[in-house]
Amino acid sequence: MTPESENPDIPVVVPISDVLDLHPFAPRDVSAVVEEYLAEARRLGFTALRIIHGRGIGVQRETVRGILARTPFVVQFRDAPLEAGGRGATVVTLR
Repeated sequence: MTPESENPDIPVVVPISDVLDLHPFAPRDVSAVVEEYLAEARRLGFTALRIIHGRGIGVQRETVRGILARTPFVVQFRDAPLEAGGRGATVVTLR
């Protein structure tokens, strides 16, 4: 996963934690980033995640939720609590 940088040929290593902020990534990369993040988070044993996609007009939110809906090891997802981003973030439970 590589956020946008001055030189797109140089990958940036993103540490995997229970929170993924999509703001640094180009919109064209969001689907691949989320899919890779989910697989790696599951491999590392995370069961609760928060994906920050922003509020905006909802395009990234829908992209993220579409991926979550078709990912077999995602048990549930919903808006984050207000103090954790509300509609600008999605909390996810993994199997």
